[in-house]
Amino acid sequence: MTRSQDVQDVIDLLEAEAETNRDPEDTPDVGIIMGSDSDLDTMYGAYEALTELGFEEVTDYDDPPETEFTFETFVVSAHRTPELMYVYGETASERGLDVIIAGAGGKSADLPNMTASIAYPIPVIGVPVQEKSVDSVIGMPTGAPIVAVDAGKSFNAALSAVQVLARAHPELVGRLEDYHDELQDGVGAVSKRLHGEGTETFRAKRD
Repeated sequence: MTRSQDVQDVIDLLEAEAETNRDPEDTPDVGIIMGSDSDLDTMYGAYEALTELGFEEVTDYDDPPETEFTFETFVVSAHRTPELMYVYGETASERGLDVIIAGAGGKSADLPNMTASIAYPIPVIGVPVQEKSVDSVIGMPTGAPIVAVDAGKSFNAALSAVQVLARAHPELVGRLEDYHDELQDGVGAVSKRLHGEGTETFRAKRD
């Protein structure tokens, strides 16, 4: 049993939510967890991607946003709060999560891997917060799968999470396609300007 009342409060919250048996429409679709709040700047990309695609953050289970697709965010340390990590992963399915994005840094970035094992078969997308975290995050043995993105690419992790959800929610396919079309439009506009203005003029204006 943890000695921290704050940690116990979060554990109690998760366990109580797992027993609530809410309508799936009222539960978060995506969980974002990170090993420390120092990882938040890196993991903020996941927040940006999800909100750009129309998701809203759940901060109160009893008063969820009215939007159809939502996510939650917690700090869960594999090494400092292993009991919290276990409860988070163990209750993920009962709390309605369909996919988890987990980020951790350092050479022993175990949060994504351990969460993937505990929450199985819910897919977990690992985000190595630092380059030195890559080997740790992707180093799962055969039979214990995890999906991972490159170091710091939490935005891509969130896009992958939405791709997973889109298999069951066709409206998300449209949102992903619209996002991709915007990226293409941006490249096309820049290409036209570069060709029309010439390299030197374009470069001077860009600087």
